[in-house]
Amino acid sequence: MEFINEEFIFSLIDNKKLNDKKLQRDIIEKSKEAKGLTLEECASLLQIDDQEITQEMFSTAKFVKEIIYGNRLVLFAPLYVTNACVNNCLYCAFRKDNKDLIRKTLSLDEIREETEFLVKTGHKRVLLVAGEHPKQSALRFIGDAVKTVYDANISGANIRRINVNTAPLSIDDFKELKSFEIGTYQCFQETYHYETYLKMHPTGPKKDYSWRLYAMDRALQSGIDDVGIGVLFGLTDHRFETLAMLSHAFNLDARYGIGPHTISIPRLEPAFNAPVANKPPYAVDDPSFKKLIAILRLAVPYTGIILSTRERAELRRELFELGVSQISAGSRTSPGSYKETENSINGYQMEQFQLGDHRTLEEVVKDCCSLGYLPSFCTACYRSDRTGDRFMKLAKTGEIGKICVPNALSTFKEYVNNFANEETKKVAIDFIQNEIENSEEKAAVKISKMIERVDNGERDVFF
Repeated sequence: MEFINEEFIFSLIDNKKLNDKKLQRDIIEKSKEAKGLTLEECASLLQIDDQEITQEMFSTAKFVKEIIYGNRLVLFAPLYVTNACVNNCLYCAFRKDNKDLIRKTLSLDEIREETEFLVKTGHKRVLLVAGEHPKQSALRFIGDAVKTVYDANISGANIRRINVNTAPLSIDDFKELKSFEIGTYQCFQETYHYETYLKMHPTGPKKDYSWRLYAMDRALQSGIDDVGIGVLFGLTDHRFETLAMLSHAFNLDARYGIGPHTISIPRLEPAFNAPVANKPPYAVDDPSFKKLIAILRLAVPYTGIILSTRERAELRRELFELGVSQISAGSRTSPGSYKETENSINGYQMEQFQLGDHRTLEEVVKDCCSLGYLPSFCTACYRSDRTGDRFMKLAKTGEIGKICVPNALSTFKEYVNNFANEETKKVAIDFIQNEIENSEEKAAVKISKMIERVDNGERDVFF
């Protein structure tokens, strides 16, 4: 745990000298270069208590995000394949001691049906999620599930990239996971505070803090070169969690030249028979949440920041402005609940946590356009060897946008042609045309040709 130095992190939090307006403004100015920040600089920004400086930081976070990712928002949906779990996390409805939870592990036919539901709504990217269980979430089952999702095809529409959120693995098992042709491997530390971690995970394999902390090292050593980290905000002081998670990101970048491809920022939400989730010990209010998101964007500008449907729609719109670059949409958090739509039979007794944003994918897409954000269904980088250090090189220099903008517009036009209703089509087509007109001449010509191919019936047009 040498790179999570709790004593040092708390010393930064308690260092009142860092709460200096000139210092904070200098740090914000430096961050405009989109080269990242030090841990001490991030600690200074966490201490901002001046509203004017806070707004300066927010606008800078938006500026930095647009340097790297432009106005794109990548869209995906989680796909829960089992809620069986041998862990006893006090904040999770899937915990072993929740005897009232209705347990379900999807068959391969049910996984195909869930996938087809998502395909019919227009999704191209899913996050496969499984509780930790030696039988129900074994590697063979995960591999079969991934293949089933990839094989699902409805009139040429399909899921093109599967990211995976599963329990930590050994290096050999990670090598097998990589062979399934997954995208990003995700695993959240939940809390980086050691004593809190032990308290929140009293029994089960997840009790081993270090095994989980070094999961990303093993994944990268196995050849998986896109990894995603995250914290469940609300278990302990959000300032500590923010700085500790950044310590993790900095360590990965220093050791492997590959920082986290994504950082997820879930807050505790109510969950069935989960005492900590229903009364968070360190609830994070909206102003603090906004501040930490902006700081993450300034600290690791190359990273995709993921915002889930835990948050209500109104707040999600505000958080887009602070550096978020990936969002879930039309989500369900229990196995089999897409086919059942609202899971009306079992409802709350199967889901991992309550959602805040219940809108459909199409409603989110239309809303994004109205706010000036480009919904992206692109998965080209995964299939063009632009992963790991190749992706990082493009992202850190801001060059990724030259590739992503045309690909995002092409895949968005495919979505519009095949899945949008007439009202959404009108909004989307106007949006796409405006994007083309505001592009540089060479890019505009390239985009127009790609969209022409899509309009002529081609699918998956990218470069």
